[in-house]
Formats: sequence, C-alpha cells, structure tokens
Amino acid sequence: MKFAKPALAVSLALLSLAVNTAHADALADIQKSGTVRIAVPQDFAPFGSVNADLQLQGLDIDVAKLIAQKMGVKVQLVPVASANRIAYLQTHKADLVISTLGKNAEREKVIDFSQAYAPYNNSVFGVAAVKVTGPADLAGKTVGVARGTFQDLQLTDTAPKSATIKRYEDNNAMISAYVSGQVQLVGTGDFVAYALAEKAPDNKPVLKYIINESSCSVGLNKGEAALLAKVNDVLTAAKKSGELNGIVQKWLNVPLPTKMATTFQ
Repeated sequence: MKFAKPALAVSLALLSLAVNTAHADALADIQKSGTVRIAVPQDFAPFGSVNADLQLQGLDIDVAKLIAQKMGVKVQLVPVASANRIAYLQTHKADLVISTLGKNAEREKVIDFSQAYAPYNNSVFGVAAVKVTGPADLAGKTVGVARGTFQDLQLTDTAPKSATIKRYEDNNAMISAYVSGQVQLVGTGDFVAYALAEKAPDNKPVLKYIINESSCSVGLNKGEAALLAKVNDVLTAAKKSGELNGIVQKWLNVPLPTKMATTFQ
C-alpha cells in the first residue's frame, strides 16, 4: 500500500502528458479538419455584436475571418463572454480567441498571445473645432467621462485644475451628452468613438490625444508554436498589405497605430 500514492502520481503525470500530447499540434488538427474554431465577442460593439440579420459582425469578427481565409480553412465563430473566453480555449472548445483580449502577466502564465492586431486605447475625443493635443490644453474646458472609469481616474490626475470633468453614470449617458452638445470633449475608449460617430454623423469625434495605450492580441493555448507562428505570419502580412489597417479604420474610426503596424511579434 505504501506504493499506492507514488503509483497514482505517476499515472496522473502520464495521463497529463497524454492529454498535452494529444493537443500538441493544433495547427495540424485545424488543417486536417479544414475548420478553425475562433472564440469571438457577441455583445461588445464594435468588436463583436449581432446585426439585424442575426449575424455576428465587428472588428474581431473580420479579423477572425481574415485569419481563417489566409490559413485556407473555414471559420467557425464561437460566441463567448469576457468571463469565459479563456476557459473556452483551455477546454478546447475553441482553437483561438479573438475577443478584445489584452496581454498581461497573469494571462501569460496560462495562455500565449500573438502580436497585437488592434488598438484598445483610452483617449480624449472631441469636435474638430476644439484644439486639444495634451492634458495642458484641457485648461478651462469641460470633458465628459463615465464615472469611475480608467479615463475618469487618469484625467482627474492629469487635467489642469481649471478643467471641468463632467461625470456620467455610464458610457451611454456620456454619449448622449456629446450628441446633444452638452460636452464637446470626452475621455473614453477608442471603441466608444465608434458609437459616437454612429450617433453624431455630422459631428464625428476627432482623436485629440491618447491617455493610455493598450492593444488586442489573439490568444491560444501554450505549447502551440506552429499555430502561433502561422497566426503571426498572417497578421504580419495583413499589416504590410494594409488589410488590417482597413479593418481597424472601418470599425474604430482610428488608424492602426504606426508602432503596432510595424511590430511583428
């Protein structure tokens, strides 16, 4: 009996090795099946949402389709929420995650990331006639934010004392304030600028300056070197051809940042 625990431990280790080996070449599995399963958002426009025809649309959807096309396989879109997108990957319900996924130290412990494919910045936007290029230019001006957001905290710290930060309960209230002309400047995520442009087509917001730079990357399981290389090859080619910039411009109304467009890892 004293050997039961060691024997059990060895059995579990061998089982774990077998499971890992079974998924050791996801790219080969994808090519064999002819389909890549990609987890995407379904309720987070403009990255992913359902249109009037009940079809998924958005920046992440277009990037997912682009990657599948360049890989020469069909795409199976797997709708996920922010809370379960990594779990879908780890339980092999999806081969890739393209769902506004940002890279950080904690996530890098459990999954791998491609090069960045889109910005996810927090910025100041406003009407074209208002000249603002940095925090100092907010002096004497009013800027709207959603209460308690990163933008609220950052502008509170960096804006001059003469600036007025008008706080709204959520992004929708802030968007309404901009559309109705209550504020000419807003501090928000780039994705909200899309909603602003849609609701105020005659007064589309102009990017003034970036408060904080962030980005979205494709997520995949660890140990999938061939799949990671393939995804990065596709993104590199799409950056060089301008295809990726076109997708970002279409959905975010901002260009692919120069640094991101020239970084291929």
